[in-house]
Amino acid sequence: MATEGRSAEPPSAPAAEAIGSAGFVHLVARADGDALAASGLLARALADRGTPFQVSVGRTVADRTDRVRDREAAADDVTVAIGAVDADATRLDADDRPATLAALEAVRDLEAAPDHGLALAGLVAAGVEPGAGESEWVLETARTQGLVDRRPGVAVPTADPVDGLAHSTRLRAPWSGDLSATRTALEGLGVDLAAPDAFDADAHRAIGSAVALDVVGDDDAVPAAAETVQRVLRPYAMAAPDAPFETVGGYADVLEATARAEPGTGAALAMGHDAREPALDAWREYGRRAHEALEAGSTGRYDGLFVVDIDDGPVEAVARIAAAFRSPEATVLAVADGEGEAAIATRGNEPLGATVEAVARELEDAGIEGVAYDGGRRRGYLRYDPGVDESTLIQLVRDRR
Repeated sequence: MATEGRSAEPPSAPAAEAIGSAGFVHLVARADGDALAASGLLARALADRGTPFQVSVGRTVADRTDRVRDREAAADDVTVAIGAVDADATRLDADDRPATLAALEAVRDLEAAPDHGLALAGLVAAGVEPGAGESEWVLETARTQGLVDRRPGVAVPTADPVDGLAHSTRLRAPWSGDLSATRTALEGLGVDLAAPDAFDADAHRAIGSAVALDVVGDDDAVPAAAETVQRVLRPYAMAAPDAPFETVGGYADVLEATARAEPGTGAALAMGHDAREPALDAWREYGRRAHEALEAGSTGRYDGLFVVDIDDGPVEAVARIAAAFRSPEATVLAVADGEGEAAIATRGNEPLGATVEAVARELEDAGIEGVAYDGGRRRGYLRYDPGVDESTLIQLVRDRR
């Protein structure tokens, strides 16, 4: 069992110092959009410097630890971990701060030029509103460089609003996950859906208003949905001719999906390779499966914890969507029945690493095999023997919330 952050060093500056003198750099990233963006920022800086590197993505602390330990490193090799590992590595990030910000600082220390559009997408994936707090300078730089421009509408990755809205995991409406139902919902707006490149501000505004009404007007929506949906309205459009996606929020959604579903594709995308189409394919499948699983799942409320029981599907996306739009409680546990996977998500902003580590330890102490975990800001993931009784898992999570 790995210990969260045992190998951590102070972030950013030590990472930049280690990278600056390395002959080879192994970047080992947590499987989420924030860490994926951070790895891409560092990888691009290494490419500019001519330093050889490799990017690996690990779903759990144990997965990342194995990737570090299994590699035979030369004397001048450096391993940089983005996320906790239980091995000899330089930790880039801290648990209470987006990895993207730490990566930007390291890139700056390396005197390289980061992609601020990618950085903004990573921050959104970490749950940070563009321009909020420490990210203000990132947004202003992106604006000055002509990379982003705010407009009405909804934050989706594609120009086609039907495609973008149907598969987005950043919102939940009655038509989510269903292309035909999404198209029907938009057809009465007087917008030519076949010509999205010709949309003006009024067309984008009409779509945004319709989406907001459908989200908050859904019979299953909770009051928190009204606040959450605001984060996908009036998006920052990606204005550069070579931008991979239409909006920053849409970019973040694709990073999140590929980090979990197809990490190799996600890493290639973050590094700036031509991976747009396979990344979108992975995002579409991820979003469709998440919404279908949530629709078909059963739910229960347990004194501060909302539980979603699904047969199959991406548990982390299900937990995150439910927490934002369906849960009367701030914390959600999504359990894939018979799959040996669970995820925790919260509307709060606290790191969940300690919570999932404690649950994992309890499972292991009870003799459960195959236990692994990971935690980040507002999210946690557990993997375990599928024979674990769901009520046991629910009780363990409740005891630590």
